Amino acid sequence: MELRVLRYFLALAREGSISKAAQTLYITQPTLSRQLSELEEELGAQLFVRGRKRAELTEEGQILRRRAEELLELEEKTEREIRGAGEGVSGVISVGAAEAAAAELLPAAIGSFRKKYPAVSFELYSDIADHIKERLDRGLVDVGLLVEPGNLEKYDYLRLNVEDRCGILMSSSSPLAEKEFVTVRDLPGLPVLANKRAEVQAFYRNALGELYDRLTVVATYNLVNNAALFAMQGEGYVFTLEGTVKLLRKDGLCFRPFSPEIRQPSFLVWKKYRTANRAVSLFLDEVRMLSGHTAL
Repeated sequence: MELRVLRYFLALAREGSISKAAQTLYITQPTLSRQLSELEEELGAQLFVRGRKRAELTEEGQILRRRAEELLELEEKTEREIRGAGEGVSGVISVGAAEAAAAELLPAAIGSFRKKYPAVSFELYSDIADHIKERLDRGLVDVGLLVEPGNLEKYDYLRLNVEDRCGILMSSSSPLAEKEFVTVRDLPGLPVLANKRAEVQAFYRNALGELYDRLTVVATYNLVNNAALFAMQGEGYVFTLEGTVKLLRKDGLCFRPFSPEIRQPSFLVWKKYRTANRAVSLFLDEVRMLSGHTAL
């Protein structure tokens, strides 16, 4: 597969019309149709269902779209790094960040770093830890900010001096909101929303004991924003971190930490054995300094 043909494929996926896609690409419709037919033949799969009004992606086409977007993003990132290699400290640093209190380090770290190296800019990518690690593995993200638990064997990492308290996000009108802390014994019979990551569920199971498996889990979630709507409407009690709550509109919501206290540390991670460009290495040093670590 050529990257050029993948751009053609993405143009049709975006526009939904051969004529519109050809117009945006400045090529003829027959050329675009031929290139896409050859791509389908090469892959041995139908990528589009061509209707009267719009071409829709098949399941195979949706898979290719995700991978094509990643490949073209990686190509762009590689070109930027090569162009900037001989220009001193410049370029773009990609940072993937989970929802956590440690994310508050990023504005200060990026701000102080850019005062020293104004030719460097940043891309911020927010998602769950599993997806951030996938992007680290593929070279789409330079640095990831993650919260324990998680397998970090494949990565070099810096443990940050920031820990998040674990607890329950709930409606301010809930009877539990009157308490200073919550315990796992407060939760049986209540509708609970749990993090979908198996590692996180195992962490809570280990911390809270066998009562965790007796809870009524009505839904799981990846990012907390939509789960918070359940809490706001009094329809759910959300397992989450105190740091994520700071990112939410708090009207009608409250957070109560667990007792005994449960905390999760945060880490800055990057791919092991990968030679970081100079800008990334200097940024890691900046974070070490701001978080009170000695440079390695």
